[in-house]
Amino acid sequence: MTRLLQDPEEAAALLRAGELVAFATETVYGLGGDARNDRAVAAIFEAKGRPHFNPLICHFPDAGAAFAEVRGDSRAQALAAAFWPGPLTLVLPRRVDSRVALLAGAGLDTLAVRVPAHPVALEFVRAAGTSVAAPSANRSGRVSPTTSAHVLDELGGRIAAVLEGGECTVGLESTVLDLSAGGAALLRPGGIPAEAIEAVIGPVGRPLKPDAGPSPTLRSPGLLLSHYAPGLPVRLEAQEAGPDEALLAFGPALQGAGLSFQLSESGDLREAAARLFAGLRFLDAEGSRRGLLRIAAMPVPGDGLAEAIRDRLARAAAPR
Repeated sequence: MTRLLQDPEEAAALLRAGELVAFATETVYGLGGDARNDRAVAAIFEAKGRPHFNPLICHFPDAGAAFAEVRGDSRAQALAAAFWPGPLTLVLPRRVDSRVALLAGAGLDTLAVRVPAHPVALEFVRAAGTSVAAPSANRSGRVSPTTSAHVLDELGGRIAAVLEGGECTVGLESTVLDLSAGGAALLRPGGIPAEAIEAVIGPVGRPLKPDAGPSPTLRSPGLLLSHYAPGLPVRLEAQEAGPDEALLAFGPALQGAGLSFQLSESGDLREAAARLFAGLRFLDAEGSRRGLLRIAAMPVPGDGLAEAIRDRLARAAAPR
């Protein structure tokens, strides 16, 4: 039975004992395991049904703890100063003496690291006294969880506990930036816009479109072609909606859908990002119950968070 906990210290004790504990971050709920414990890391993959070639993000209480496991150059240091704690993950060369399990990095010579901004997450990671490997706390490829109830729906009975932290404020996973090969490549858009990163370190390469598929060796979480996927198929850029469709609306909603969920009637991208995964979950569950055939997603124009929202929707709509 999976317990719902309120005390970060109690949750940290379970993690140190090799158990898996889901916890709130500002982005989505993460499925935490001791990153130095091979068995715990393997258990994360097992609980999620996650391909072992897909690396995990390691969470730390501060930049100093993160840079003890990876080699951060002046750009990494500048980004950490600007955005940590916060929704930015850096992919950097792992140190020779890194104590993080090789499986957490999918056997690569790099690690994905970040410092979460959520106060409960920070208290939990500090109390754990170790790096915490934590992908999103859902079955692999499914919609990411933004409440403890979402986690229990996905992983109840598979993990030891969920540390309650309320609803996630950002609602999209962290931006992932690869600095490991000398250049700067945006692997996944997310909570920190690319433009904000470029204001600190200069131009960065943009990611491949989801329909181009991932590289054979994934250097970051969230690069699988089909990801964040509800059970119902997703139709993108909807300009009309039918009675057999569940509408994911942005701005003035289209008429005629059998069911609707509004991301943001006013077109507020922060509101839309925070509500995206909850909306997909609602439309999937209620639409399936009503016998609807698909989810129709309205366009989300713009840059920054809009780019991240479109990325998640494109992966949700990709061939299964």
